[in-house]
Amino acid sequence: MRIRAALLPDQITMQDRILSLHSVHNFRDYGGYAARNGARLRPDLLWRSGQHGDATPDDLDAIHSLGLQTVVDLRGDSERRQSPCLRHPEFAGNVVKVTGETAGSSHAPHIEVARGVQTAADAHQAMVRLYHQLPFRPNLIAIFKLYFATLVERDGASLVHCLAGKDRTGVIVALLHFTLGVHEDDIMADYLLTNTAGNIERRIAAGAMAVRSNFGQTMDNDAVRTLMSVDSAYLTTAIAAIRREYGSIDAYAENILGVDAECRAKLEQRFLI
Repeated sequence: MRIRAALLPDQITMQDRILSLHSVHNFRDYGGYAARNGARLRPDLLWRSGQHGDATPDDLDAIHSLGLQTVVDLRGDSERRQSPCLRHPEFAGNVVKVTGETAGSSHAPHIEVARGVQTAADAHQAMVRLYHQLPFRPNLIAIFKLYFATLVERDGASLVHCLAGKDRTGVIVALLHFTLGVHEDDIMADYLLTNTAGNIERRIAAGAMAVRSNFGQTMDNDAVRTLMSVDSAYLTTAIAAIRREYGSIDAYAENILGVDAECRAKLEQRFLI
């Protein structure tokens, strides 16, 4: 079931955004925020989450009720083979993805950087290093470009997801928010909502199995929690790296992701009210 009835954009609280599901984690609406020139993002059109490989029938029913027309899967080939996403039997939308390993390896980024991590401090440093690189990884850029092109071209509600719905998804959602003029405080608040959205303990427990089975057999519990969470320093690092390299988020979006003035205007027309 949806956790909220239809609300006006300025009535949406952070908790209203969350679709509470059993086995699909971090599922939420990233519309509804104030944007430039007094506009707001439309609610109920822009959704984000983790992977759906463990979705229950009730989860799939709840997701189906959103009327998704497009799913943008940010994961790479190996991740999709390891955890194929389940879809509702009546899902008739389009799934958008790229060929290759968007994380630079066969693992999700937070698992990839777990090698050698023992403590929470190690994990935090590893995640900061990761975010310094994420905006510039070629295969990740490819799916980021496709994400923006898809939002411009396809009508209806969309979902963007990766494995945990926090790193690759967090960066691309922030980039869309910047493009549409969402305030940086709201961009960060949406990013940090990962840490409280849904059953965080179940999500951390599920992630711990993947982390420890690959690189973290001796990793302490606080390190696992750090890898499975987000921190303002992570997104701040990615944004600062973009600005150092390209001068502004808009310049990066235009030169690297193809989000030029015409594309921005179409996005504004589609998603701002």
